[in-house]
Amino acid sequence: MKVAMVLSTILPAAVTAAEPQQCYGHTPMESVRSFLGAEIDYATSEKICCKNHRFAEYSGYLAAPEVDLFDRLDANEETVWYDSVCGLPLFVSPRGRTFEEFQEESLTHGWPSFRSAEIVAKNVIIHANGRMESICRTHLGHNLPSGGADRYCIDLVCIAGAPLTPDDARFDILSQLEESALLQFHELGVDRQKSGRTGKVMIGVLSMFAAGAAAFGVYGWKKKKNDQYSTVQAKVFG
Repeated sequence: MKVAMVLSTILPAAVTAAEPQQCYGHTPMESVRSFLGAEIDYATSEKICCKNHRFAEYSGYLAAPEVDLFDRLDANEETVWYDSVCGLPLFVSPRGRTFEEFQEESLTHGWPSFRSAEIVAKNVIIHANGRMESICRTHLGHNLPSGGADRYCIDLVCIAGAPLTPDDARFDILSQLEESALLQFHELGVDRQKSGRTGKVMIGVLSMFAAGAAAFGVYGWKKKKNDQYSTVQAKVFG
């Protein structure tokens, strides 16, 4: 458990060293428009998720008649919330509480509100000022603690995605994430060889391990998606 906590702390620094362009230069996927059968404003999604670090969709958007989010969710199942640009899973809810509690808190604050048990930490970066974005550099919202615990106040338009297929141009984001993590792994190794101090070596080892884990994780995710896509293609066209 402690190792996982260390890795989740180090991983964002390992992956973000190059400071890539927001959303890696891409825009939200077209399927955002009809997320769960709702009518999501695509222009708002593009502006909030990929051209912004400060602003949000308007409060209560999740309950607008054309969206009506909670009437579209299955109250008996967990919902996986995917990045609207790169399709990585970001949150799973409800976890550690009831559907009604998740719904009430979200409607009270005006945006989907997640708790620590519901975040996919390896795919989300929380900045010192509370701003949150995915490792794909999609703006998500802010951490606004309440009740003595973190509360992630997130824009629906930025978590209305789905897993990508390899033929989607945005799939290139996952390749860039993998390459960035591998490069960081190599650079950390070279840097730490120059230092003989035990403390720095230990930090280097942990950072290298985190970067390597990031590369392996992205690679594994991509391979799994490729394998699943190939299987589906074989069943449909075979």
